[in-house]
Amino acid sequence: MISKETVRNIAKLARLKLSAQEEDMYTEQLGKILEYVAELQSVDTTGIQPAAHVLPVNNIMRNDEVKSAQSHDKILKCGPDVENNFFRVPKIGD
Repeated sequence: MISKETVRNIAKLARLKLSAQEEDMYTEQLGKILEYVAELQSVDTTGIQPAAHVLPVNNIMRNDEVKSAQSHDKILKCGPDVENNFFRVPKIGD
């Protein structure tokens, strides 16, 4: 079981101001959580592999396909302003 003093210390570290009623409530709730964790720790997990997910997770990705690139001139025609085979953009900063 967790003590009220421990709950007060946790609240202080979290910069929380708890009323006496909240201290009682959180002491009870945290105590139940710790009891449940202790119960889980007593379960025999021998032979059980650790898992991050209950179900298997697979990436759904398409295969890479080699495609021909667009021509340089065709790409430059898409820009609003071109200078010396490059896109011309406004200056940023000083």
